[in-house]
Amino acid sequence: MTERRTTLDSRAIVLVVVCTALWGLNQVATKVSLAEIPPLMQASARSLGAALLLALWARARGLSVWRHDGTWRAGLLAGLLFAAEFGCIFFGLQYTSASRMAVFIYLAPFIVALGMPLIAPAERLDRWQSLGLAAAFAGVVWAFADGFTAPAAGPKQWLGDTLGIAAAVLWGMTTLVLRGSRLSSALPEKTLLYQLLVSGLALAAATLVAGEPWPARLTGASLWPLAFQTAVVTFASYLVWFWLLRHYPATRISAFTLLTPMFGLLAGVLLLGEPVTARLLVALAAVSLGIALVNRVGR
Repeated sequence: MTERRTTLDSRAIVLVVVCTALWGLNQVATKVSLAEIPPLMQASARSLGAALLLALWARARGLSVWRHDGTWRAGLLAGLLFAAEFGCIFFGLQYTSASRMAVFIYLAPFIVALGMPLIAPAERLDRWQSLGLAAAFAGVVWAFADGFTAPAAGPKQWLGDTLGIAAAVLWGMTTLVLRGSRLSSALPEKTLLYQLLVSGLALAAATLVAGEPWPARLTGASLWPLAFQTAVVTFASYLVWFWLLRHYPATRISAFTLLTPMFGLLAGVLLLGEPVTARLLVALAAVSLGIALVNRVGR
């Protein structure tokens, strides 16, 4: 399938929901691995490991991901944006709470919604779709509202919040670069390989600059979650994500990313024993309503 569709079919919906569920689980895996592996080092290892898997996948399928096709500038930009996004998240978490960071990161669909009309006028949201996006984001804010009532993270909490907003802008910009450049017609495998290689190397350099210590020990408690992040999340789910961006409206696909923190909360309930709250149920309803409105088909 090579054509671009104007609406989401059942296959696209299933794939994007599975991706967001995996990304929600990824938060738990990252948190577990942080006990032994520093954040920037972990992010770099994940990207470089997934890049190796992707290169082997492309070779096995005979895909020409190394062929020169004039996409290297856009690929370099997308990779640097990808690396900067994770850098902002990891450094920001030193100054603000994880719940506040989660809210700010998922401002990204707004960046995509605002920027896509400049690239593809047909993807401009109407009044009801804009209302749906606002409703979905309100659900995310409601679910994480407890984080705002927690004790202040410290005098530099504003810096962490600002870095969270910057991460959301970078994520949205990455999506816009993918759709507004030659990468929009490139192989999904090549698009992802650009981001993994560039971000992996950039984050490795950041690890050295930040002076992160080498792990004192590595056990299965951190290596298995890292393997899950590398093979399932960063390799498989991201490859599916870029395929979706190539074939379906980016604004509508990006709206589903608001499900990720919801799945993160569910993962916390199932894996970490956190209680199910009324806030979670109301938030899930708001996100479902919002996504339904964003993906409504106009007359």
